[in-house]
Amino acid sequence: MRYDYLVFIGRFQPFHTGHESVIRHALHLSDKIIVMVGSSYQPPTLRNPWDFNARETLIRLAFSPEENRRILIFPLLDYTYNDPLWIKSIQQIVGGVVHSKIASKPLIGLIGHHKDGTSAYLTQFPQWERVEVDNYHNISSTTIREAYFARGELSDALPPPIARALEIFKQTSDYERVANEYHFVKKYRSAWEHSPYAPMFITVDAVVIQSGHILLIERKAQPGKGLMALPGGFLNPTETLKNAVIRELREETRIKVPAPVLAGSITKTQVFDDPYRSARGRTVTHAYLIELQGESLPKVKGGDDASHAFWIPFAEVRPETMFEDHFHIIQAMVG
Repeated sequence: MRYDYLVFIGRFQPFHTGHESVIRHALHLSDKIIVMVGSSYQPPTLRNPWDFNARETLIRLAFSPEENRRILIFPLLDYTYNDPLWIKSIQQIVGGVVHSKIASKPLIGLIGHHKDGTSAYLTQFPQWERVEVDNYHNISSTTIREAYFARGELSDALPPPIARALEIFKQTSDYERVANEYHFVKKYRSAWEHSPYAPMFITVDAVVIQSGHILLIERKAQPGKGLMALPGGFLNPTETLKNAVIRELREETRIKVPAPVLAGSITKTQVFDDPYRSARGRTVTHAYLIELQGESLPKVKGGDDASHAFWIPFAEVRPETMFEDHFHIIQAMVG
């Protein structure tokens, strides 16, 4: 069967020979390939070290100019807690490409390998033909990243042009930043590496809004040093979730609002439990939406784990500047 378009979705962190084999197979089966680069618009972390532009460049290094003319690459924003919106965004991108190029009804397929729960998206597009491919030599991007940022090692599973590019990348401050965070997290997690079960942590986050603004902090320490975040932290053994979120909010922002008023302004709570939301370990957070009233924004000042605390208009909150999944928590809580 010959397809007009095949769609390939992945994070490509980094792009390796397994990904290359899928695209080459897709080039054999279709006229054009639409590559969706997931987890775009994020700050650099060990799980997502390279931004969309860097990954597009790496992908194109593996192919000839003629092949690249048939490969269309697009950034894809994660909607961590809103699968229908994520699916809709993919449909819109593909629809925009296809309907501007082909007048008749095109034949579209979704190509990929169903490896685990992270591949469940392959079943979410019944309107497209499904093209299943075998796992290529059991290559793991996670293993490649860890060896690269832990010891500077380049995997044999990297296409030669990409290996050369990543050798150069090792000399950059971006590499150093991610490598430092990797070693910090590894040391952090070593405290329980001999535990019979991996621990699970409970945290709280405050989503405080007033007059079209949201209250954020700038993180003072690793992980995520310098990134914007919601005020919050770990639950103490002797406190309730509600008391914890008010305590963390007041400690990190010094907000000039009495604790009873903050507690009385809670309008919504929600649990956020994406398994990959924190590099520090399995962390489930309870977010509290606090809607304040008033003509002027309360004064705030950074404290505890926050170097700064500040109010910011909703329109200026950008995912690539936010810690962990806090951008997606704000989306889910505020819209």
